[in-house]
Amino acid sequence: MSEHMVNQTVIDISPPATATIPNWLKPELLQGMLRGIEKESLRMQADGYISQTDHPAELGSALTHPRITTDYSEALVELITPPCESPQDALSCLRDLHQMIHQALPMGETLWPLSMPCMLDQDEDKIRLAQYGSSNIGKFKTLYRHGLGVRYGRRMQTIAGIHYNLSFPDTLWDAWQNESISPHAAIQTKQDFVSEKYFGLIRNFIRLTPMVIYLLGASPAVCACFLKGREHHLQTLTKGTLFLPNATALRMGKLGYQNNAQRSLGIHYNCIKAYIAGLKNAIGGVYPPFTALGLDDEQGNPIQINDHILQLENEYYSLIRPKQIAQTNETPSAALEARGVAYVELRAVDLDPFTDVGISLNTACFLEVLALYCLMTPSPALLAEEEERISRNQTHVVDQGRLADLKIETVSGEQHFNQWMTDHLSVMLPFAKLLDEANGSTDYSASITIMQHRVNDPKLTLSARVLEKTKSDGVWGFGYQLAQTYADLFDDAPLPATIAEEYAEYAAQSIIRQNAIENSDTIDFAQYLQRWRAKPPIEDANTTQQNI
Repeated sequence: MSEHMVNQTVIDISPPATATIPNWLKPELLQGMLRGIEKESLRMQADGYISQTDHPAELGSALTHPRITTDYSEALVELITPPCESPQDALSCLRDLHQMIHQALPMGETLWPLSMPCMLDQDEDKIRLAQYGSSNIGKFKTLYRHGLGVRYGRRMQTIAGIHYNLSFPDTLWDAWQNESISPHAAIQTKQDFVSEKYFGLIRNFIRLTPMVIYLLGASPAVCACFLKGREHHLQTLTKGTLFLPNATALRMGKLGYQNNAQRSLGIHYNCIKAYIAGLKNAIGGVYPPFTALGLDDEQGNPIQINDHILQLENEYYSLIRPKQIAQTNETPSAALEARGVAYVELRAVDLDPFTDVGISLNTACFLEVLALYCLMTPSPALLAEEEERISRNQTHVVDQGRLADLKIETVSGEQHFNQWMTDHLSVMLPFAKLLDEANGSTDYSASITIMQHRVNDPKLTLSARVLEKTKSDGVWGFGYQLAQTYADLFDDAPLPATIAEEYAEYAAQSIIRQNAIENSDTIDFAQYLQRWRAKPPIEDANTTQQNI
């Protein structure tokens, strides 16, 4: 790689000056915003290795619990808040969920606070696949994860992150469509209008992902065990810890979850119809390298759902997703096709190890300001050439984001990366103040100030702070100490009785629902799987791909 390429990336986005607050956008139109948080955390044993125990029975069924489940591996807990009226409410709910988990953990276990995993055994089979019971859908969910392990390796299934879900209120959409002078908007259904605007938000968020990675990235180093047997470009920081001096979020780079098969999918975000068509094509398209892996082992046991580019729609990795709540017998794309976009899922966010729940209030508020800014900024079509440049940009900022002289090339010419971020943050500030006024706070504008400080001084970024803490004790030592600190904190703040009773009822009802699902199966798993392999996707009455 040339010195020129090291210090230069390319980003295309409409000039910040074009994003202004329209006269019709009043604070009260933002007062119905809803947000929810999905947070993944690895369970860690007392010896620092990934947990080998079952998902705690006290938490109920991982298959049917609405708030507490598992993601890829049995040790990767996923906490899901309901839609909340404020970021403070969402964080409060997330803290309650952490407290519930903490009380149920086996003796000596804690929650690992970093996105990149704790100690992993040399044998990948020691990374246990998530288990969901004896029902066909439960076995299907586990098989999906087995297929991911066959395709990408099980170590990929130990990475954790934050998904921030956000929706804007009907009052906003109604006012916007009424004020629109576009003849196209005048004849659109409300559903089509809303989906079109959400897809504009998505395109701009993708364009601004390098800024998100710089400001919120917190994975500049990894335990060497994560890269066992893999080629990599990292340097040794301490024994057992690998890093890059100016890295921001290795989780978001080529060492994180990747799917080379997806690069030529042709899934675009220029309109909802093209996006859905791209997903359907990937679900139906056979990928020869996955065919070569086989569908079943020598004993005839299935090892992946199918040999397609995507086993299921959720296998498609993206920085941000358009979402619609799926009903029974609906895939995510079918839900989008039927009812349009209901909310967006912002996915390019590392766990923040400096807060007990993995995300701070200033991060939550910043993401909401950013989403509003992306929504209200002109968003031209995202074409292949720009997508390729954004992909390269992401790689450079992941590996070298805190480099002092990092430059980017924009549509207006070459520009310093920190100046480019400053330009955007300055235009975002009025949107932050609008959200402050809508919510009766100063938290949103404060979040922009904090992010600007990180731009001005890279030492204040989460990635720089993590790296400073890992210099003496390595990633494992830093994470282990934090895990113990947060465990002590949760010990000192037990759940109120009413909330504890509520979650006990959630757990009890989830077990009842799982038993009902298991008792309702009328065919064996081989027949169930064959239906998917014969003509996927065939939905099952007990679940949807939304829940896989």
